Amino acid sequence: MHKIKKDDLVKIIAGKDKDKTGKILSVNTKKNTVLVEGCNMVTKHSKPSAANQQGGIIHQEGPIDVSNVMLVVDGKATRVGFEVKDGKKVRVAKATGKVID
Repeated sequence: MHKIKKDDLVKIIAGKDKDKTGKILSVNTKKNTVLVEGCNMVTKHSKPSAANQQGGIIHQEGPIDVSNVMLVVDGKATRVGFEVKDGKKVRVAKATGKVID
């Protein structure tokens, strides 16, 4: 179980997109990276293919290390802890003590 999941709202705390917030598009647990919507945009040159007839330059999100993002709960960036509530392991916001999921 990880502290950050897909569709969570996160704030970037380091790097060129510092202080931006966005939704998690995907999580790579092997490399410990996440893709955040609209953040760390990179340009990719693509050849024409069946899917993309035109080819050309595409702007897409690049991976960000998990350590550089922080979960946002109620508009406030917070660390994440775990607790066992009635037999289930749940994520808890450290700032408010509120159960996240």
